Parts: sequence; structure tokens; C-alpha cells
Amino acid sequence: MSAGELEALDRRHVWHPYGAMPSALPARVVSEAEGVHLTFADGTRAIDGMSSWWCACHGHRHPHIQAAVAAQLARMPHVMFGGLTHEPAVRLAERLVALTPEGLEHVFFADSGSVAVEVAIKMVLQSARARAAPGRPAPTRLLALRGGYHGDTFGAMALCDPDGGMHRLWAGSLSEHVFADRPPGGFDAPVDPAWVATDERLLDRHAGELAGVVVEPVVQGAGGMWFWSPAYLPALRELCDRHGLLLVLDEIATGFGRTGALFAAEHAGVRPDVMCVGKALTGGTMTLAAALCTPAVAEAISAGEGGGLLHGPTFMANPLACAAALASTDLLLDGSWEGRVAAIEEGLRGGLAAARELVGVADVRVLGAIGVAQLDHPVDVPAATAAALAEGVWLRPFRDLVYTMPPFTSTPDEVAAIARAVVAAAASG
Repeated sequence: MSAGELEALDRRHVWHPYGAMPSALPARVVSEAEGVHLTFADGTRAIDGMSSWWCACHGHRHPHIQAAVAAQLARMPHVMFGGLTHEPAVRLAERLVALTPEGLEHVFFADSGSVAVEVAIKMVLQSARARAAPGRPAPTRLLALRGGYHGDTFGAMALCDPDGGMHRLWAGSLSEHVFADRPPGGFDAPVDPAWVATDERLLDRHAGELAGVVVEPVVQGAGGMWFWSPAYLPALRELCDRHGLLLVLDEIATGFGRTGALFAAEHAGVRPDVMCVGKALTGGTMTLAAALCTPAVAEAISAGEGGGLLHGPTFMANPLACAAALASTDLLLDGSWEGRVAAIEEGLRGGLAAARELVGVADVRVLGAIGVAQLDHPVDVPAATAAALAEGVWLRPFRDLVYTMPPFTSTPDEVAAIARAVVAAAASG
């Protein structure tokens, strides 16, 4: 089937994310992906400057991951996880416990990042219900940050920014949580005592209603690519401890090296009560996520009403996905990711400097393998996409942002090309 025929059928039948039906713009047909490159149906190639929505951290079709999945496919593609278990899941759970902050000892596997957030919400609320004093209503609300994004399922949407976020359409249909202003921007910024005091007053005002606090540590992703100082994390940890709340860190986007630390929590040495991971967990091979928690959380849930966590995805702990995740984390554990991310950060800092001089660019920021050019107006997405492709790079701008999250395997020349594409896209938008 020709590229034109595929595009026509795609527009007629396939509903793409965050878009109308039919789509206002045709989707480009990808015929192959290898390393850092996408090959389109017309034979042209482009660097995947998005790591395919931030998950293909080792590039595409990494031979170590492919071999692990092929070997698992020959043995057992899937088996139900209710009443059964298997080696890839057990080994992966052991590895995640070892990699994540100390004290997160229990792993609940999920199908996607959004589902991991749903599981985390259930963990917090079930734990609070189990710990509620007899005769007292259990808290049913959470505190989250404005500017945040935690997923597209209903529980996760309720934690996203209620005003400026993409889910404000659902106001009135979602659970109503409590929202604090996000911390002032800047990875190296000192803690603003006024922000901490305001949050404490908010927690005091809603005492008895709240069961936990949910944040994306250090980087808010799809809510605006906002960088904030890890120095606020210990303050949040202390506030949670003082008010008897659980701290949930959503590391779906930030985990597995993206910010320059294996997990963003490590920038501050903070241990959450619950942590969500996903995206790069399998190196972009297939979907898998997890919610980890402390023994205290698991014990409260297990001793409470229901006798356990009331959740069970059909494809929970899929063996193929677990095998891919073990292989992907093998690649991280060899230690090379740290130097590669540092080199990408250096390349993006130098390459994106030119964007600061462009009319219409409000800010340029880089952290680890993340580079952002923020405009003072909405991006002209077709023009920006075309400008990036002219530089040989695939980018996916949104709102007022042109950004990149390159694969960790990108060479200095490829990082330079990605930076040129971001600058060109920002100039065109």
C-alpha cells in the first residue's frame, strides 16, 4: 500500500491523540525505526528528537532489548497474573526496588503511566481509609500542583492542572482535589519560604480532607515543561510528615536518567511513600509501568477493608514487557547513560543558545536530556514541524513550547542537529 493510500485511510478511520476526527493535518507514515532515526514511507529519514514521547531512551530496536523480547516470546508471551507469577516479573520487581529510593519495597505493575497513577491514587486513599479513626470519615482528596500533568484517565485527569491544563473540559465530572501553586521556576533556585508557608496554610485549611500530595518532581512534563528546584522536595516531605500525608512522586517522565539523575528524587535525596514509573521503563519497546510503595502503605491497605489493593489489569506484568524492562535497565546499569546524558545536556545548552536571540522566544531552558524553547505565543505547529523536518529532525511542539528529549544514544552531531531543529522551529512558529 502506498504512503498516500495509508495516509488517506488513516485520516478516514484512525483517531490520533489530542486531535479531531478527521485530523486537521495528515499523520506522516513511519515505515521503520532504528537507532535514533525514523524512516518515513517516502524514504526520507529524521532523527527522533522526542524519543517517541520520551520512552525510547536507548533509541529504537536496540539489539539487547530485541533479543530479550524474542527469547521471552519463544517461551511465554503472556500469562494472567492473578494467582500466578513468572521470573521476568519477579526479577524486574527486585530490580526496581534496588534502583528506586530506599524504602520502596513493593511493586504493583500496570499497563501504562496513567494506570500507574490510578493505582497510586488507590494506594493513598485505601491506606487513608484503613488508617482512619473509628467513627471519623476517611480523607478522600489529594493535593497536587498547578501546571501538573499525570495522565488521561479520569483519576489521573483530576490531578492535572484544573485551570490551564488540557483537561479543564471535564470540570464538574472529575474528583475535586486541592491545588497549590507550583514552585517558582529554576532548577538551581533557592527555596522561597513564602511558597512553603502558603502550602502549609493550604494543608492546615484542608486538614482531615487530604490523604496525600502528588507531584512530578523537578520537571512538570506535558503541563508545560516547567523546571523547579529539587530543594522544594525536602520541604514537601517535611510538610507531609507533619500533617500525616503520603507523598507520591510521579516519575513517569523523569525516571531512568532523563534529568541527569536516575530518578529526579535523587537530586534531593527524598524518599516518597509511593512512586510511579513508566515510559522509558522498557526503553520504548512496549507499554509497561509500575507503582511502588513502602511497607507501611502496603500493610495498611492489606489490613484494611477489602483485604488488599482492589486493582488488577488483564495484562499486568506482561512477560514480554517485563523482559524488555529488564533488558532496558541492563543498559542503564552499565553506567554509560550518565556520561551520555551529560554530553546531551552540554550540547543542548550550546546549541539552543541561539534561540535566546529570537523574537518571540520567552525562555530557553535545559536540564539533563531535556531542552525547551518557550515562546510568548502559541506555536504554529505545521510551520514548526516543517522547519524541524527541514533540519532532518522530528519534533512535536505543543501549546507555546518547542522542546526535545533526545535518545541517550544520540551522538554530538545528532544533538547539534536536534538543537538546530529546535531553533528553526522556534523561529518559524
